[in-house]
Amino acid sequence: MNEVQINAALEKFKSLLIEQDERNQKIKATKEFKDFKNLDKIVIGVCGGDGIGPIITKESANVLKYILKDEVESGRIEFKYIDGLTIENRAKVMKAIPDDVMEELKACDVILKGPTTTPQAGDGLPNIESANVAMRKALDLFANVRPVKIPEENIDWTFFRENTEGAYAVGSKGVDVDGELAFDFVVTTTEGTERIAKLAYEYARNNKKERVSIITKANIIKTTDGKFLNLCKEVAKDYPDIITDEWYIDITTAKLVDKKRRTDFKVFVLPNLYGDIITDEAAEFQGGVGTAGSANIGKQYAMFEAIHGSAPRMVKEGRGKYADPCSMLRASVLLLSHIGKQEEADKLEKALDICMITEKKMTITGRDTGCTCEEFGQYVMDTLKTL
Repeated sequence: MNEVQINAALEKFKSLLIEQDERNQKIKATKEFKDFKNLDKIVIGVCGGDGIGPIITKESANVLKYILKDEVESGRIEFKYIDGLTIENRAKVMKAIPDDVMEELKACDVILKGPTTTPQAGDGLPNIESANVAMRKALDLFANVRPVKIPEENIDWTFFRENTEGAYAVGSKGVDVDGELAFDFVVTTTEGTERIAKLAYEYARNNKKERVSIITKANIIKTTDGKFLNLCKEVAKDYPDIITDEWYIDITTAKLVDKKRRTDFKVFVLPNLYGDIITDEAAEFQGGVGTAGSANIGKQYAMFEAIHGSAPRMVKEGRGKYADPCSMLRASVLLLSHIGKQEEADKLEKALDICMITEKKMTITGRDTGCTCEEFGQYVMDTLKTL
């Protein structure tokens, strides 16, 4: 390593410091949460993404339009379809989200988003940032909320994953100093941590959840994880009615499969990377990532998505029409709840439980041995008519 390489790395780090300080100042200046009850009109963006994304997103939007029929017809709720978030288009303009697509997204109140492909080493695509990460940062969607419920096993978990910081904040902006030594960076801010902690504790209090578990690896990652842990514990002091405990991420993953201990968990609050990993593990208890939805919440915008990938192989093999929409439909339940349509959310959740768990008149296999995505969507709408 020579002096030129060292100085280049230092300059890169300096630019990242300035960038993250600017982001932190914007967080501090953010307005309060949008009040959907007082909006004359709610615009729901429908953004298909890649692979099977457009297929499952379209079907989920159809179900949403069915359950919101009256307000769609009155004009209070509008569905806005947004194209252009395909990997081909993103690679063409060398941006995680093309400028024109971002403007369309910002014209919406909430977004129903399909899976998108993220380039990785060796796939021949340019090194552009994940569209999900870019959207979360641009719209300041700081909370990723994922519920996992299995009543028969007494599992009722809700994960609050910090969504804009941690290891993902500058994930595509690491430094390869000299071909032998490389660095990536982890970002933790006071404002960013406090707001995710407050959201988790408010949720726990409002939903009568008696415990919040703070998940870190603060014994090893002492600066950033240590800051996250200490700030969450400070927020916890304002909620003396709620039990607070702290766990390391490694033992938490083990205890989720411990039948004697896992039912003690209720609400989790955790940094970005750990939340990404452990929520996929948790979804397996519910039937896999294809059965769980995800909410990305900010003060002015919110985005709802499936938690699985874009499955390009299914489309390449001609099996796209057999894609499973259940994760996206579960996300639609979260969308309805977020815009103040709790009765409709409860109704859709009940219909999904019937279609996916108790009745199961149709089975999705991802192949012609099961039903198509469109057929399953119709099954859900037919079930809604009976409720």
